[in-house]
Amino acid sequence: MRYEVRTTMAFRTWLKRLRDLNARTRVADRIRRVEAGNFGDHKFLPGDLGELRVNAGPGYRVYFTIRGSVVFIALVGGDKSTQQRDIERARQMINDL
Repeated sequence: MRYEVRTTMAFRTWLKRLRDLNARTRVADRIRRVEAGNFGDHKFLPGDLGELRVNAGPGYRVYFTIRGSVVFIALVGGDKSTQQRDIERARQMINDL
């Protein structure tokens, strides 16, 4: 199944500011794979929230939700050190969709 991926301004800003170019490339590659239906290393959390785990840098995470064939990806991006705050923010963003 192919998905339409939509990103938020918050995510685009986070990705643009990411100084680790290797990690930035790996995150972008993951998003392209999600479009093709390959979510790779991910898990679902309560409340329609998914987490893509990116094996680069300090353990980057990208949060998403799925509505039909649309993946609202990258509601928030962050790393392991900001994980709890990022999850809470992503849940708020889901409520706003």
